[in-house]
Amino acid sequence: MSTNRRIAVLVGSLRSQSINRRLALALERLAPHHSFRPIAIDTIPLYNQDREADPPAEVVRLKQTIEACDALLFVTPEYNRSIPGVLKNAIDTASRPYGKNSFAGKPAGVIGTSSGAVGTALAQQHLRNILAYLDVPTMGQPEAFIQYSDGLIDDSGQVTKEATAKFLQTWVDKYLAWIEHIVTRGAAPK
Repeated sequence: MSTNRRIAVLVGSLRSQSINRRLALALERLAPHHSFRPIAIDTIPLYNQDREADPPAEVVRLKQTIEACDALLFVTPEYNRSIPGVLKNAIDTASRPYGKNSFAGKPAGVIGTSSGAVGTALAQQHLRNILAYLDVPTMGQPEAFIQYSDGLIDDSGQVTKEATAKFLQTWVDKYLAWIEHIVTRGAAPK
């Protein structure tokens, strides 16, 4: 497996104590030979087609960062049974204008955590539908709907529950294999 793949990380939560940001840190810790590049999405203006000819600096930064990466990692909470508006805005912005989709062809992983019993299952499904339209090959298995409990992941991304740490390591290993397969062969593994 290749070392130091550049992975753009989009966390759909803006909260300072975001449990999904902690999950993103945990995944990064489990893949130390790769370069995770968190992308700030809080300053991206609302998508407006009128600005496509002369995009704001935040939009240019977003698109360039994604384009400079080998793969994508989406870590999403679930808001009202879907993805947060701020994440959808970032996706809409980086996928436009037509013909200049910064996400196209990049392998992706989708994961999330919530205190609810089904984790972020519906948000992840909505996100997968969006990514399919945008020509983003998304890892299908294993799925990961992490039910969060207090202290499961600390502020530095350390997973405190052994069973969860093992599951996440398996998920990360499969995700990295997925990236490698898509990047080197250009197709999903069989």
